Amino acid sequence: MEWTETIYIAVQNIGAHKVRSALTMLGIVFGVGAVIAMLSIGAGAENQALETISRLGLHNVVVRAKDDLRDEALEELRSKSLGLSLRDAEAITDAVPGASIVSPQARVEPYTVRSSQGTYDAKVYGVGEQYAHLVELRLVEGRWLDAWDVRHHQQVAVIGDAVRRDLFGYGAAIGQHFKVDDLWLEVVGVLDGGGHQGGGTDSFQGVQLASTRDAIYLPITAVLRKLERRPLDAPLSEIVVHLEEGASGRRAAAAIDSLLSHLHANADDYEVIVPEALLAESRRTQQVFNLVMGCIAGISLLVGGIGIMNIMLASVLERTREIGMRRAVGATRGHIMAQFLCESFALAAIGGAIGVLMGLLIAKGVAAAAGWPTMVQAWAVLLSTGVALAVGLISGLYPAFQAANLDPIEALRYE
Repeated sequence: MEWTETIYIAVQNIGAHKVRSALTMLGIVFGVGAVIAMLSIGAGAENQALETISRLGLHNVVVRAKDDLRDEALEELRSKSLGLSLRDAEAITDAVPGASIVSPQARVEPYTVRSSQGTYDAKVYGVGEQYAHLVELRLVEGRWLDAWDVRHHQQVAVIGDAVRRDLFGYGAAIGQHFKVDDLWLEVVGVLDGGGHQGGGTDSFQGVQLASTRDAIYLPITAVLRKLERRPLDAPLSEIVVHLEEGASGRRAAAAIDSLLSHLHANADDYEVIVPEALLAESRRTQQVFNLVMGCIAGISLLVGGIGIMNIMLASVLERTREIGMRRAVGATRGHIMAQFLCESFALAAIGGAIGVLMGLLIAKGVAAAAGWPTMVQAWAVLLSTGVALAVGLISGLYPAFQAANLDPIEALRYE
């Protein structure tokens, strides 16, 4: 019996019992679909985490002032500590091992941001010339702030693309002027909106992350000298510490915390964030998710394999007389075994193909409904379908042996 004939008979037998075959495939369909959807969602989540954490800088340690306290609590803290300041940045530079670049940031909440064409409710940050490199800000026009701007308190600004659109429309922004409170500024650069298209802030592992689309960046010296801030606010809102290659973020964070605790008289007015640790925690959570979903998918594939074995054993009983007739006209045990293995393999292959389609649809559905990007990976499709085909073959082995070992004379007498 040739392979083409064997495959034809297998498909014909599956088609003769459509409902039974469809029910038999369900475990394989759900198992393969779950694996593909799980791995696609997991890969998308990890990619999103990497993109998000890049806004803090994977090789950075971020010291952030606690500014979400009530005025009464801030007054009590200010009686002990001035808050995050340039003195802290200098102390970190001098005393923390592995700190190669220390970049302070000061945030201002302006009462107005306006140009001749309109106004915009933007966030204003004073930063140094190395800040863009540390947090991977990308320019689409113009330049970033340089050392001259910072040293001479220049009234220049780099703006987000949403600020540019609302203040200047879609015309040229470089060289245009606008006002933050009473301070006139010249636009020298426009930031790329990047993958983060939302306004305001979002969060990662409980840490709030500001959008760059509605941000305005000025030289930190201009902000500290020329813009008014609330009296209770700390001089700095954030200090970004870039670590040398190979330096441990956790050790650097512990050293920074110990140093600032001494400088701030143990006042709880700052927090130390380690992006590397946040990413590791995210990956651990994702691994647990993958493990749970993998177990569920594995159970589905196991149930699917049991279903295939069960239906193939029933098929052996139904076709006992047919097996006897084939043996009588010259079919060998190998031919009979190949026939039943081919049928079990075909059930798994068809179920696997439907499962792949279902997994892709689930991944696309999650991306559309939740706004969560998913990444379908070729190896995930190959892994899930390979496991499904292996389950089909293994599940068909016992029924195939049973069929091949039937006595031809007894099989012909079987009613």
